[in-house]
Amino acid sequence: MSDSPVPVTDDATGVFVRHRELMFGVVYNMLGSVADTEDVLQETWLSWTARGGGSPLDGIANPRAYLVRIAVNHALARRAAVSRRQETYVGPWLPEPLVADGDGAGADDPALRTESVSLAMLVVLESLSPLERAVFVLHEVFGYPHTEIAEIIDRNPAAVRQLAHRAREHVHARRPLYEAHPRVRREATERFVRAAVGGDIAALMEILAPDVTVWTDAGGKRKPAGLRPVRGRDKVVRFFGSYARRGGGAGGLDLTYRRVNGDDAAVLFQGEEPYAVLVLDLTPDGDRVSGVYVVSNPDKLTHVRREEA
Repeated sequence: MSDSPVPVTDDATGVFVRHRELMFGVVYNMLGSVADTEDVLQETWLSWTARGGGSPLDGIANPRAYLVRIAVNHALARRAAVSRRQETYVGPWLPEPLVADGDGAGADDPALRTESVSLAMLVVLESLSPLERAVFVLHEVFGYPHTEIAEIIDRNPAAVRQLAHRAREHVHARRPLYEAHPRVRREATERFVRAAVGGDIAALMEILAPDVTVWTDAGGKRKPAGLRPVRGRDKVVRFFGSYARRGGGAGGLDLTYRRVNGDDAAVLFQGEEPYAVLVLDLTPDGDRVSGVYVVSNPDKLTHVRREEA
């Protein structure tokens, strides 16, 4: 039996490419990892091309639904491996951020144009079971009806509705229903970063909520970083003092503002290399910072590039 690849029709290739962004968005929101998402899409492509002896479209009335089903089930299978890696991860684990280019278009990378929830929401989704997360993403983010989700994950609609109800209650209990206005978020981000990078303790004390929490994902590869979340305004101020001490001279950090998972955020560079991505959570009135997510693990910043002058 020959091991040579089976030729795939141009129409089948075009269908896959046309739905790739949708599949990327669904899988990324299920896994929180670009690398794992790309692997799942490759597995989906191999499953797709192996169908029908290189003619995947034969007998498929709805190729979009078929491809999403393949991708979701590969993602559910991959979830166990992702969870095992997280168990031995050094320090807090945060999702890999999707950082758009300067004008927010991300024109060169479909991953940057995908539908994605905020970084903070992805953290909340980590506490769901794999099936709950799949149902939440498909229904709440992409608008799939329960009956269609039932076909995708091979469950009956009643079971899907129960999964959706549990997931929604859990998420709403941990995640505020409001979303800060983009202008408010941008202004708060700029105020916070100026104070943190500049070492302005008084300004930090003013903008941070008393119960603020900082999650820093460095993967044990970059300092400063906390092995546990840093909670409380006084501790957070001391923690960010270590960032300020890196400022100035050849080792200084340069700051840009980008859209990260759809929200205004800050990206720090050291020379040409990305150093950290900072995403904020705000209090309901938008006046203070209630949470800070810092991703500085270089393995999670490989997609981040400096803007061309």
